[in-house]
Amino acid sequence: MTRFANVIDRLAATIESRRGGDTSKSYTAQLLGDMDRAAKKMGEEAVETVIAAAQGDRDALTAESADLIYHWLVLIAAAGVSLEEVAERLEAREGTSGLAEKAARG
Repeated sequence: MTRFANVIDRLAATIESRRGGDTSKSYTAQLLGDMDRAAKKMGEEAVETVIAAAQGDRDALTAESADLIYHWLVLIAAAGVSLEEVAERLEAREGTSGLAEKAARG
């Protein structure tokens, strides 16, 4: 397993461990308990990531990407979607042209 995959697995486990936690002490618990807020934070981080990329700011892009991935993991956890489910979708698309896959969606 790659370093990135290991980090993602640990972070996902940490996020899951915060479920039902004290919201006065855990930002993650707050987000897990408020799908709307989690979704908005994900959107905010996505925009910040795009801005950093458009500006060519490598350091900001790295930092914003980390924020985006964290918020994405929280969002899917809040929605009850597992990393395994996401992996299954990605595997199903392997070997398919991105253009063909988009066309098949209609």
